[in-house]
Amino acid sequence: MSKLTSGQRSGINWSAVFAFPNPVNEYAARITAGLVVLLAGVTLVTGSGWGLVLIAAGFWLRVLFGPRFSPLALLSVKVLAPRLGRARLVPGPPKRFAQGMGTVVSSTALILFAAGAAPAAWIALAVLIAAASLEAFAGFCLGCVIFGVLQRRGVIPEDICEACNNVSLRRS
Repeated sequence: MSKLTSGQRSGINWSAVFAFPNPVNEYAARITAGLVVLLAGVTLVTGSGWGLVLIAAGFWLRVLFGPRFSPLALLSVKVLAPRLGRARLVPGPPKRFAQGMGTVVSSTALILFAAGAAPAAWIALAVLIAAASLEAFAGFCLGCVIFGVLQRRGVIPEDICEACNNVSLRRS
């Protein structure tokens, strides 16, 4: 009988299944955010509940599995970002945190819509569009900033992202 390492059950390495890339190509993250803005804008204009389902599902896929299963992230990572040339690497944990915030906001919008509170759902979606637009068009990751604030206050342990604390560890 073989020994199972931490995170493994029945031969499946669950840590690898739920892995998130570190570092992350900032260009791919910004392109994904731009695609989210596009999809969310179309959803807002059409009033489509299915659009909310797609947006929330995409965030869940990205936060749980990184870019491996999200159609928007795969398009960004495999097709669009490589066309921009050399990757610009940034720490992964703040980007995952930002994806988590997107998951909360998009899921909230979907739940509000399903509960019959469409105006509140569209407000939540507008907040998501604003945050994703900052990332896509200005390179300002609101989730990353909040991650940094929480890390400096000790809410997120320093060892979660050593590169966030130590400039010499950051890749350019």
